[in-house]
Amino acid sequence: MAAILTSLRNTVIAGVVLTIVMVLVVAGVGEGMMFDHAYFTFFMRWLHVLSGVMWIGLLWYLNFVQIPNMPNIPDEQKPAISGVIAPAVLFWFRWGAMATIVTGLLLAWMNGYLVEAITLGLTDQVAKHTAIGIGMWLGAIMWFNVWFVIWPNQQKALGMVEADAATKAASARTAMLFSRTNTMLSVPMLYAMVSAQNLY
Repeated sequence: MAAILTSLRNTVIAGVVLTIVMVLVVAGVGEGMMFDHAYFTFFMRWLHVLSGVMWIGLLWYLNFVQIPNMPNIPDEQKPAISGVIAPAVLFWFRWGAMATIVTGLLLAWMNGYLVEAITLGLTDQVAKHTAIGIGMWLGAIMWFNVWFVIWPNQQKALGMVEADAATKAASARTAMLFSRTNTMLSVPMLYAMVSAQNLY
């Protein structure tokens, strides 16, 4: 077991294998499982949730743990955070955002409500489409912030892109403010997504 759990790669592979075993066990019970359109839309939703957990989990880590505690870290230790931890977090953060939006759009298309959701249910007056549409638009704004505001500014703030001290400080502040904006938007976004699946 230690050989699995001491390696992240092996841990993830083991998680995938356990999932496949579980799917096969459930498929063999009762009437079994049909690998039809309903299954594949469910599978896309599962990928969407996995991606979202990665993205929002890291967003909340940054805002609830890393940013508030940076002033408590001695100056000589801060380069380890900015040079090693932050770039790794930002890699998974931005690709988690990309995977979340791509799987979300594919899921809406597979379920046949992509246009209705994008138009916030105004074309058909269906509350579910309004709720999921609000969630999708909030998610799209958050995705835009990640890729086109937070990431470019973090590259400057972390010294990954050449910038003077004043630019680094301004970029760090801009990245933090947009990260906080995404944290704020994540609360109604998650409510909209979950309500669309459970209330309507």
